Amino acid sequence: MVTQSRHAPFTNVPLIRAPRQRRVLRVHALFAKLCGRVTEVYACSAGSAEFGLRWPKVSARKNAVKAATRINGTWQEDVFKPGRFPVQILTISHMTTCGSTTPAAPKPLLLALPAQPGEYPVLLFFHGYLFLNSFYSQLLHHIASHGYIAIAPQMYRVTGADATPEIADAAAICDWLPEGLSSYLPGETRPDFQNVAMAGHSRGGKVAFGLALGRTSQATKLNFSALVGLDPVDGMARGHQTQPRILTYKPQSFEFIIPSLVIGSGLGPLKRNPFFPPCAPEGVSHREFFNECRAPAYHFVPSDYGHVDFLDDETGGIRGKWTYCLCKNGVSREPMRRFCGGIMVAFLNAYLRNDSAAFNDLLIHPSHAPVKLEPPQSFVPEVEQKSGESLLRRTV
Repeated sequence: MVTQSRHAPFTNVPLIRAPRQRRVLRVHALFAKLCGRVTEVYACSAGSAEFGLRWPKVSARKNAVKAATRINGTWQEDVFKPGRFPVQILTISHMTTCGSTTPAAPKPLLLALPAQPGEYPVLLFFHGYLFLNSFYSQLLHHIASHGYIAIAPQMYRVTGADATPEIADAAAICDWLPEGLSSYLPGETRPDFQNVAMAGHSRGGKVAFGLALGRTSQATKLNFSALVGLDPVDGMARGHQTQPRILTYKPQSFEFIIPSLVIGSGLGPLKRNPFFPPCAPEGVSHREFFNECRAPAYHFVPSDYGHVDFLDDETGGIRGKWTYCLCKNGVSREPMRRFCGGIMVAFLNAYLRNDSAAFNDLLIHPSHAPVKLEPPQSFVPEVEQKSGESLLRRTV
């Protein structure tokens, strides 16, 4: 089968031509090992039995190698650097329709997607409490540059403590996406609804876990292949959870078997000042969420960064200014956001694209991350532990 690479654009001058595809694939594999997969196998003409191998143009080849790093002797895409895809940002209003047959989106949507034709996995991302989806533009841009369609709904402007209506709205968005999203995308860009992940920050993490746990009146039309919680929070303190309660305080009690990644913040449980509580209090945050996940599940905690260090460098308006005042933060947001984007890409690649090299490397060598990490933790199925070839298990 002819392989279709997503590097672009390619020259039309072949490196080699051969009557058998197998020979060309062998040379392609050699270049993949030595040069970071910057060649493409293609049919020389429609219906032809002759195949060729061609280079990308110089600019595309430089970008591909620039975004690559060497892992275990082979070149792999560096997940902590911008990916090879140019990115475009789109907004979809919930007040207008696209054509007479496409229903309006249930909520306003912010999209970051590759500005290049192709079919891409989908990431649905829920913002934190009283935040704007635009506060995550840089994080979404990074993920989209690695070949994902990232969708961030604006769930509300003002809301109360009960997240039940928010989870219901999230379910409505999931039901709209398969029938409505494609109408708003550029012509040759297609969402791959067979590979969909869900993520959320802070209260948005609670919403994502609530949706995965089925805290809605009926099942959604989307099936999720991966789940990510960015410093998820389930209330003010243990015994003071907000509705609906997600945490049960029983180990590995979550009733879903979706690969899960929980990213915490070392400074989240600390107060910034005596007047405000911590933004991610002990007892209702990332450690408890991870402990209740079932295998496969993974837990990473940058020790020197805070609850809002996932956000853009600059967050404007009154809400944006408050993000600098409420939580204890790291020195800069950029390293934490770059780590978060990179580990999410590595995790999604592992479970949506069957490419676990970068994620395994970070589990085994956490010092390769751009921030200081606590020792990573994981729950891994017994079959993977016995094989010794899959993802690392660490003692929890």
